[in-house]
Amino acid sequence: MTFYYPSVLAIAGSDSGGGAGIQADIKTISALGCFATSALTAITVQNTLGVTGIHSVPAEIVREQIKAVMDDIEPKVIKVGMIHTKELAIVVAETLQQYPTVDVIFDPVMVAASGDRLIEDETIIVLMECLFPLATVVTPNIDEAAILSGMMIRHVDDMAEAAHRILQTTCKAVLLKGGHLQGDLMFDLYIDQSGKQQLFTSDAISTRNIHGAGCTLSSAIAAYRATGYTIEEAVEHALRYVHDAIEHGKDVTTGKGNGPLNHFYSPKKSIKDQRQ
Repeated sequence: MTFYYPSVLAIAGSDSGGGAGIQADIKTISALGCFATSALTAITVQNTLGVTGIHSVPAEIVREQIKAVMDDIEPKVIKVGMIHTKELAIVVAETLQQYPTVDVIFDPVMVAASGDRLIEDETIIVLMECLFPLATVVTPNIDEAAILSGMMIRHVDDMAEAAHRILQTTCKAVLLKGGHLQGDLMFDLYIDQSGKQQLFTSDAISTRNIHGAGCTLSSAIAAYRATGYTIEEAVEHALRYVHDAIEHGKDVTTGKGNGPLNHFYSPKKSIKDQRQ
């Protein structure tokens, strides 16, 4: 079997603390054996303790970044992260419509691990109307799913109801990340427009080092998808990768707040290795 070096485009904001955002995207995509390209949407001022500032990249510059990459390098999959203004949401949606055959993994970043809100309220409606219909899969966490579905999420049954509500935005599939639920197990629920539904469970890991887990997961799905896995297979492998990255990052001691995952935990096993 001939292995090729696929590329993935990450559209996201920058995290000066290095744990989330475009930094986590590039680390993840690279760790899994793909070539990471990027379009920066914002510069954030943050560390493990939280976010203290956000500076938007002009929407037209974001558009040109995307086109420059797509029209030359031709990434196999696009991962979309922090889109915090309605102007950016509209421009990104208009640009992605020009590449209808490319899968879009959309992580609707709204709330950081520190609890900081990262999106303007009026942007949410624009995201749901313009970007969700373009998404192959949307990957909200519990807090984000509660905002998107308009309901409280306290247990697995609530997750299913919220996921069904989010599906009504016409995205093709939803992966609702239940890691923020309390208990000894973590639950992640995948559901798509065909009615397929799968609940993934894993042991909870006692650690504060979860900053960037959502960014990492969506980028991992994109990387696995770029090498030919189905969406369902990509989701399953990506969840395992994130669990291992958290497990191997739990003893990272830098910072006083929520620390990063270990994206390059050893032994490193790239997608190429997994397919052999």
